Amino acid sequence: MRKTIWTTLAVILVFLIWYLVADRKTPFTGNARVKAIATQIVPQVTGTVTEVLVENGQIVSAGDILVRIDPRPYEIQRNKAEADLEAATQEVGASSAEVRAAQAKLARAQSDLDTIRIQTERVFALERKGLIAVSKADDARGQLAESEANYENAKADLEKAKQRLGDDGIENPKIQRALAALADAELNLEWTELRAPATGVISNLLIAPGTYARSGQDLLTFLDATDIWIEAYFTENNLGRAGVGSPVDVVLDMHPGQIIPGVIESFSAAVSLSGGDEPGQLASPPSTKGFLREPERFPVRIVLPGYEAGNAKDELRFQLNGQADVIMYLSDNSLLNVVGRTYIRLVSILSYAY
Repeated sequence: MRKTIWTTLAVILVFLIWYLVADRKTPFTGNARVKAIATQIVPQVTGTVTEVLVENGQIVSAGDILVRIDPRPYEIQRNKAEADLEAATQEVGASSAEVRAAQAKLARAQSDLDTIRIQTERVFALERKGLIAVSKADDARGQLAESEANYENAKADLEKAKQRLGDDGIENPKIQRALAALADAELNLEWTELRAPATGVISNLLIAPGTYARSGQDLLTFLDATDIWIEAYFTENNLGRAGVGSPVDVVLDMHPGQIIPGVIESFSAAVSLSGGDEPGQLASPPSTKGFLREPERFPVRIVLPGYEAGNAKDELRFQLNGQADVIMYLSDNSLLNVVGRTYIRLVSILSYAY
């Protein structure tokens, strides 16, 4: 009897030591989520939706038209602005046709440049992290430089057109006011087409033709597929040995039985105590219950090399806020690492059942 008791105590002691050591060198958490940037597509103009060109769950490319708002009121505004400019230029004895064309060209060049800047900034962010090939970043720089050149050329063409009106004419306050009104009307008309800001997926589509879109109010949800990561919530005593680049293994509930290698990309330096997890707020890890004092958890951002951006052709599918299990390998201890890999393999098999 005494031998059984001592054997039991020895086993408990071994497991306790293993738990304490593993918690520092191969920490594990089942409190992890798939993350991507969810963007609310917000119209800049008000009007009735005439066309919804996407479906729920559809993959779209940067620049694809998602929704059209009835353009007729804004076409009327543009026509009125053109007529006002014509009248203003006639008053000073000049023709406005060339100025109108140059103004429209500049508005389009500005819009194209804004779109390219958004797209290339994402590429440059991935390049700084070493997650994409340099050639892709160079292609993005070329596209940005070309778009900037087109904008500068359009601006120069408008200035030439204004100069051809004559110094007295173009400085006339009526012409200045008419040009500003025309630029505003052209921009509003362009805003009747809502476009995808990047490659991504349409989620929770709840609108149809006839929906009344209000300026500044969310219309549909867009999930950016150009930046996908795993956010794992570890306790503070798990992170003492963790660093950027530390290797991890990930099991996604979406893909039971499959273990995906990853690396730590970054750490969050703070968390919210009262909830949040919104842009401009601190990260807010999901709460968990425990017998003892609940330890504070900090988000660790993990990337899966080769899957930093979503692709419909990948064998992996990602669901925003889908659950995951993560184990980190923070030492060269082969025994602990083997035990950790065995454990995550067991978790991946069990994920078939839950």
